[in-house]
Amino acid sequence: MIARSNHQDIAHLGGNTPENALIAAAKDGDEAAVRELIRWMNPRIFRIARGIVTSDVEAEDVVQETYLKAFTQLDKFRGDAQFSTWITRIAINTARMQIRRVRPQEEYDTVAEDQQNPDFLLTFPGQDPDRPEAALGRAQMRVLLEEAVALLPADLRLPFLMREAESMSVLAIAHDLSLNPITVKTRLFRARRRLRTALEDRIQGGFDAIFPFDGARCVGMADRVVAELKASKYL
Repeated sequence: MIARSNHQDIAHLGGNTPENALIAAAKDGDEAAVRELIRWMNPRIFRIARGIVTSDVEAEDVVQETYLKAFTQLDKFRGDAQFSTWITRIAINTARMQIRRVRPQEEYDTVAEDQQNPDFLLTFPGQDPDRPEAALGRAQMRVLLEEAVALLPADLRLPFLMREAESMSVLAIAHDLSLNPITVKTRLFRARRRLRTALEDRIQGGFDAIFPFDGARCVGMADRVVAELKASKYL
């Protein structure tokens, strides 16, 4: 159980606060630190979840469950790895459990890898300002990207989001998914190959905008997690 803090005012904690200070404050029961960690991790955790499950609604459920697991077990976090790595692993396991609950007969990792050039790169014609596609607004582009990425099989969608939306290294993805780095590279190649066909003549490029989790959704998630933690006496 997280002990309630009676000795410090952390209203000043914010985006520039060192990670270890936020974690220490959260362990001590400070609501502001919990909210800041949620705000900081929301985009990554939502994208990780959305890379595995098939809808935004399922992904939000996974995100909330991930935070509840993480904050109720925060005393187990020893700092041997980064907090983002630790909670990412929880999110992956939680999302996979969600898949097994909803679709118990569906296996997550069954794709037989083909031998393709792992150095294949996806190019986006919208990056050329002289092309008509460059006129597409960023919001319109994001919708097109999300629709295309959502259609990828889960075994391709998750590493793709981890790499392109979260800028994780191939080695980090391989570690988090318990895969060989060559397998990760192959899946990234296959995801890019599929997406190029769907997007090459239509979009402006750039994956950092897809599956966002900010604004009211971000605040709402923090409110729900904090309410659950208070009801369970962890805050």
